Amino acid sequence: MKLVLLAPLAIFVIYYDVRYRRIPNVLVLATLLAGISVNTAFGGWPGMLSSLQGFALAFFPMLLMHIFGALGAGDVKLFGAVGAVLGVGLVPLAFVVVVMLGAVLAVYTMLRAGRVLTTLHGVLRIFVGLLPGWEMPRFAMSPDRKHTIPYGVAIMLGSLIAVAVFQR
Repeated sequence: MKLVLLAPLAIFVIYYDVRYRRIPNVLVLATLLAGISVNTAFGGWPGMLSSLQGFALAFFPMLLMHIFGALGAGDVKLFGAVGAVLGVGLVPLAFVVVVMLGAVLAVYTMLRAGRVLTTLHGVLRIFVGLLPGWEMPRFAMSPDRKHTIPYGVAIMLGSLIAVAVFQR
């Protein structure tokens, strides 16, 4: 059932994120409401609770990455909504797959844009910012959108893979 909900969404999100580097809020809201509704319909109160916990467990780690400038707000909202579909049990597994796919996508984007040294310097600044007494850097969004990562692709593909491989 989760694949049936996520597969059509993946097509639209991937298209919009690659083409426009935007994820329409209407898709995110529809996913959130569908996830809560379907999990409630098939699982009752425990299903609804799992859906809401899945939302929170997916949303808040992504929000932290957004605060540091690593993700756009649309990516945060999208993974929260997808977490509502997946439920709390699948979110950690999906998160791992999403992060791995996101890393591959980031390396590809970095190489394609010819910004290897600049990107590695930014990553080093993040790790130094984690040290006591150092300030975490905040990175500005690149004005050239082709240098940004369409992380919605990693979120959707990673979530589909997690459902296909780990759902019982």
